[in-house]
Amino acid sequence: MSSEVQHRVRVGRAYDARVRGDGVRVLVDRLWPRGLSKGAADFDEWQKAVAPSTALRQWYGHDPVLFEEFSARYRVELEDPDRARILSHLRALARHGNVTVLTASKAADISEAAVLVGILRAPV
Repeated sequence: MSSEVQHRVRVGRAYDARVRGDGVRVLVDRLWPRGLSKGAADFDEWQKAVAPSTALRQWYGHDPVLFEEFSARYRVELEDPDRARILSHLRALARHGNVTVLTASKAADISEAAVLVGILRAPV
């Protein structure tokens, strides 16, 4: 039986208040959340360079029908060295404690944050 501790990795919205168990809160949107002042922002890191490219984000438009294709295309983009470096950093955070991956999207469950959480939860 493994003695490795399983830390929680989840999706959250940038507008949500911090709750117990959130751990490190990381915003992964390229753009600053609309209507959120810097003073009211409650996250530990903003890793905008891990966000999908503008072209991919605009193509996707948060259309639920396109989520599977968006996810596949985004995973390819995550192979880019800068994005891969940040993904590695997120994996390290998840190994050491809880992580909440934040997005401003109203549809957080079909966002880049959801794709990242799926990757972070998967065995390496």
